[in-house]
Amino acid sequence: MLSIIDKYILKRYLATFSLMLLLFIPIGIMVNLAEQIGKMIDNEAPLNEIVMYYVNFTIYIGNLLFPIFLFLSVIFFTSKLANNTEIVAILSSGVSYGRFLRPYIIGASMIAVLMFFMTMFIVPNASVGFNEFKYKYLKKGKQDRVTNNIFNQLNETDFIYVSSFDPARQLGHNFTFERFNENNELDFKISAANIRWVEKDSNYRLTSYKKRTVFGDTAFIESKRRLDTIFAFDIGDLTPVSYVAETKNLFELDTFIKDQKRKGASNINTYILVKYKRWALPLTAFILTLIAVSVSSVKRRGGMGANLAFGILIAFIFIFFDKVFGVLAEQSGFSPLLAVIIPNVVFGCLAFYLLQNAKR
Repeated sequence: MLSIIDKYILKRYLATFSLMLLLFIPIGIMVNLAEQIGKMIDNEAPLNEIVMYYVNFTIYIGNLLFPIFLFLSVIFFTSKLANNTEIVAILSSGVSYGRFLRPYIIGASMIAVLMFFMTMFIVPNASVGFNEFKYKYLKKGKQDRVTNNIFNQLNETDFIYVSSFDPARQLGHNFTFERFNENNELDFKISAANIRWVEKDSNYRLTSYKKRTVFGDTAFIESKRRLDTIFAFDIGDLTPVSYVAETKNLFELDTFIKDQKRKGASNINTYILVKYKRWALPLTAFILTLIAVSVSSVKRRGGMGANLAFGILIAFIFIFFDKVFGVLAEQSGFSPLLAVIIPNVVFGCLAFYLLQNAKR
């Protein structure tokens, strides 16, 4: 059963966190709108798509900033409790510091569950609309995927390559398709100057087609100026969009990563990093809550301002650590698992140290 003190602190915890969201997300929308309104007008973005973009923007950005809002809200209301000597009164009544933390842990648990379901199932859908609108109207002309020197392993025997790919026209240049037998020997190789997806006929059109079939020491060559045929791959999957992992829910992301591993995708670490960050996000809620309570539960000379300044500094350091290790995992082959674990372990140790000091 929750005591009166538990309910009081938990109510302040959730109310302040909700207030942070209601205050800062509209500000974020207004800042973004002021910055992007010119591009939206120039690119003739329809009003209904703009409205949906900001609905998705609210979910996407809100989830991204959840840990920071949580951290600052705990510092804010706990500092007020400390300045009003309410925490001193609670602890002087015989309540241990560990018992005092219970409503914070309950609140962090509730937020962590919300963050888990949002990041696993709700945010991926919002990410689709958010990113599609951004590349369609705000970054018009910029590519949202790799378009040069694309190599893909379709399965254990089939490999494809294009020197460049135009997603808008569904057109690839200098296409090759190779199939190997169980002895890792070439069965045949198809090459073409261009490969294009012909939607109305649901097939592929190869220009300057050539097929070289190998039988032992003999090779047969077939060539045509143009050939319409069918392949067991989607031309749009030759190079997934850069944000594709963000658009997959919990189950889809696992399947997608397995498929990309089988294909030998060069940027597999990017997708794995997204997966691990999602799982680590609820844990981050607990770590930041403990740090915030430890920092703000002691009455200081500078009052709430000093606590908020210290809290903001820690928040920026956490973001810096998270970004640095994320870039290392994406670009240098550093383990994505370690890239997620290290910042959380470092700040977990900091939370433990600050808690010990606060108890004294």
